[in-house]
Amino acid sequence: MDTRLPPNVQPIAEGAHARAIGLPKDSCPYPANSPERKAWFEGYDGTPADDGPDLPIADA
Repeated sequence: MDTRLPPNVQPIAEGAHARAIGLPKDSCPYPANSPERKAWFEGYDGTPADDGPDLPIADA
């Protein structure tokens, strides 16, 4: 059975793992401005980079 993650998910999982084991955020191994670096930080922070702030629910 193949348990490898798809290439676009792997940096996210690596970032989450880095945080879980206590590595600092600046330990990201990917080059600046790369999509992999952005994904790694999403995993580390636990939120998508494009996720905006939650807005209050308008009263109906």
